[in-house]
Order: sequence, then structure tokens, then C-alpha cells
Amino acid sequence: MEANPKSPTILVIDDDAEIRYSLTRVLSSRGYSVSEAASGELGIAMVKKGPPPDLVFLDIRMTGMSGLEALQHIRSINPKQLIILMTAFGTAQTAIEAMKYGALDYVMKPFDPRRVLSLAENALKTHADLRAVGDYKPTINTEDYKEGIVGSSSVMQEVFKVIGQVTASDVTVMITGESGTGKELVARSIWKHSHRAGKPFIAVNCAAIPENLIESELFGHEKGSFTGATVQRIGKFELCDGGTIFLDEIGDMALATQTKILRVLQQGEIQRVGGTETIRVDVRIIAATNKDLEAIVKDKSFREDLYYRLNVVRIKMPPLRDRIGDIPQIVDFCVQNLVKQRKARTSKVSPEAMGVLTKHSWPGNVRELENVVYRSAVVAQGDAILVKDLPPEIRGATGEPAPGAVLTLDSALDFALEQARPGDQPLMAYLEREIVQRALRAAGGDEAAAAKRLGITKAALKKRL
Repeated sequence: MEANPKSPTILVIDDDAEIRYSLTRVLSSRGYSVSEAASGELGIAMVKKGPPPDLVFLDIRMTGMSGLEALQHIRSINPKQLIILMTAFGTAQTAIEAMKYGALDYVMKPFDPRRVLSLAENALKTHADLRAVGDYKPTINTEDYKEGIVGSSSVMQEVFKVIGQVTASDVTVMITGESGTGKELVARSIWKHSHRAGKPFIAVNCAAIPENLIESELFGHEKGSFTGATVQRIGKFELCDGGTIFLDEIGDMALATQTKILRVLQQGEIQRVGGTETIRVDVRIIAATNKDLEAIVKDKSFREDLYYRLNVVRIKMPPLRDRIGDIPQIVDFCVQNLVKQRKARTSKVSPEAMGVLTKHSWPGNVRELENVVYRSAVVAQGDAILVKDLPPEIRGATGEPAPGAVLTLDSALDFALEQARPGDQPLMAYLEREIVQRALRAAGGDEAAAAKRLGITKAALKKRL
């Protein structure tokens, strides 16, 4: 069939002439320009000759070269090529292999024409969206943010100013703010620009260490000082002599340990657990908490004298919702870092996706945003993150798709992953069970019709049931 340059172009690769005819007829009815190839080898030659089609429908099982082999060859020719696989065997293995090798989605035989047209429409929209962000330019250069703290908002500029002011001295700093706002990054920045930069920086999460072990972790212990202390251990304060120690979540520290921290601040001395020797240490302390310090001092769960010793200079990290304007810079920073670390091939973000990201409330702050960007970059099928690549809870999709909604492979897997919990049946079994049950519901309980939808025999369906 001759391609119309004004219409989106689709290449159908299948060794079954009837399938090619049926699919071409369905797609042409929507005005698409359709070309056909009777084998994987011929399809590869057509893609190589160019111009590349906007979309490829590719059968998995063909004589000669298989669909998965052809897919890999086509993607090596054009890494951005959008491909929908066709199969009569809708197993979990098929879905996983399809996505592993870069397929956009897959459709099962026999075809539902509405499903085929819906997939084509969505795929071509993805193609158009990817082209629309072709001239994307990052808003920042990652080299300008070696500290890892990104933001040009007024509240972040104030944070940067205070960091600069405290680096010239050994003043104790208290960093407050919600979880995920970047408190440790601030502590590391203070250390990096101080005269102690050549000495150790040690971060300790006080909330993650059991109360009966925190003193041993910080101050060390002598051999035989308690059950299990078979050797002498040097604590973090001794190891950090001359450097900077960051006590994260200090609001969770037990009162007994707080007393010993106060002694370090006042006298620069520690004693190992079970020891009698007084050891001098020269350590700068930077502390952080996501708790309301004044409130925990008032209810006597935090020592007031230690509070005043630690709270000489306060740096309050703003939540991400108070600096929405920084989100595009943070997203760009994350994406560029992922590309540099070769953890993702995606180097762009569509304006629509960025718009969705800036409208989310981000209760987990920057840490949550980083995780979302990482997840979206990994599942993105082109060189840009699109709205469809964002997790459902970010783009606004919740719960099971509504009846009649187009269910892409991405959204199906997302839904399955959200429902699966540790201790439940394996995800593979969960997916197969869901597919079989939905096919039965769609067929009104008719096993023969459900088997036909699934592309398996009725006997195979009974075995699964």
C-alpha cells in the first residue's frame, strides 16, 4: 500500500497474509498509511531503508526470525521506534519479554478492532509528544549544583546564605524540616566548605539505631562491657576526630544518650561503654530533626540544655510545596544525573509531564520527587518522560481502571504492582489470575469465549481455572 506522507505511517509485520490484510483494513479505515512486511527480515529492511514508520505492529511468532528478534534489530536501527507486539499467547512471560526489549505495548489475537485503533491512536500520540519535546533544553547545568542542593527560590537562597555564613566557624548547627527536604545535603555542604573538609564526615541516623546500641555506636565500647562485646570497638566520635559528625533525627535520641552528647559539646570528651578512660575528641556536631524541637523540650523528652547547645544556628529546610518553582530544576538535575550514571536513557521531560509534577503536593518532598523521576525515566519508552510514564498516583489515576477504559500494559502492570503485597502470591501468578478472571467476566462466564479472547484452548483455560 502506498504511504500518504500527510498521514501517520504504520508498518505491519506478520507472516500471516490474512492478519496483515485485516489489520491493514482496520488501520486504513482511520486514515493511516499502512505498509506490510511478510517477515521479520523484510520488516527490518523496510525500517532500515527509511523513512522509519511512526508505528510498527509486529507479530511475535513468525517463521524464520521471531518477533522479539526483529524488535531488537529494529530498535538498534532506530532506538526511538514505537512497536506494538501481536500475539495469540497472552502469558506473563510474553508481557515481560515484550517490555524488556522495548515494546510500547502488545495486543492479543484475535483482534478487537476498537482495541487496535485505540492502541494505534495512543501510540501515535506518544510519537507526537516525543517529537514535541525534541528541542527540550534543561533549565540548569548539573555542574553548577555540585552540592546536590537545587533551587533558585527565595527560600532556598536564604538557606544558601546561612550555609555560607556558618562554614567559616565551628558553630553548632541545627537543621530542621520535614523528611525528604535535604537536611543531610545541607550538612554535607557545610562540612565541604569548612576548614574540616579534609577530615571525615560521618552521618548517623539516630532513629535507625536501637536504643541499647546507640551509645556503643557513637562512643564505642570496651571488650566484655556487655553481652556480645567480644572485641573493643571504636565509636563514631573517635573515628570522626577532627571532622564533622551529622546526627540525623536527633529528636528520637534517648535522654541518657543526650546527656553524653551534651558532655561532648561542653568538654570535648567521651568515654567508651564499659570504659573508664576519658578520650578527647575534636568534632563539629551538626544535628537535624523533623520534629518540633520546642514541643519535645516542653514535654521533657528532649533536654533543654542540649537544645540550646545544638540550636546555636538554625537552618530550616522548606517543604517542596513551599518552593514549587524549583521543581523543574530539581527534575532536570535528577534526569541529567540518571543519564550520566547510565541508569536511564531518558534525557528529556515533556511540558505536560512537568506541569503534572509541579501540581502535586509532594508530601515526601524532594526524596519523593527524585523517586518518581527515577521510576518514570526507567519505564519511559522514548527519550522523554511523558505524562503516561508518571505513576498513577501522580498523574491522578487511582484504583482499578473504569469499565471501557483503554488499559495499556503499563497501567496493568502498575495496578498489579500496587495490589501485590509481601507475603501474597507471586506477582506472575497474580497477573495470570487477573487476566483469566477479567476474560471470563468480559465473556459473561462463557469459558469458550474467554479462551478465544485469551488466545488459548478451552482445555488450557480449564487447567488454569
